[in-house]
Amino acid sequence: MISITTEPIDACKILKGTMDKSVGATALFIGTVRDHNETVAVFELRYEAYKEMAEKNLIEIENEVRKKWNLKDFVAIHRTGVLQAGEVSVAVAASAEHRQEAFEACKYGIDEIKARAPIWKKEVSANSAEWVDGISLKA
Repeated sequence: MISITTEPIDACKILKGTMDKSVGATALFIGTVRDHNETVAVFELRYEAYKEMAEKNLIEIENEVRKKWNLKDFVAIHRTGVLQAGEVSVAVAASAEHRQEAFEACKYGIDEIKARAPIWKKEVSANSAEWVDGISLKA
């Protein structure tokens, strides 16, 4: 399942949906909104996306993941709209027969989403409301 949504992301539903009797491992990444950025209190994040292009990017990433690893399932969901601290902003799950494939596919998925998908966030803090970069730690 690939989706850009304004609805809350249900991690339990994603996890349950990626598992079956042939799966030996499921890796699940959940990105949440922090209540701070460095030393500044953050009240909310406002996510915007070019939805059609972002979904196209997510599909491309899914296709790449499925070519690189033998997966049973892959899920990538990113939320848009106004999110409060503690809310889930993004979820990526990969299920496979073996844990290494699940871990690697999940990490690749979130790293590529952060690097390629046209999704922007505005950070609202005590000091300002400004567009901020996500940090990609690709190694």
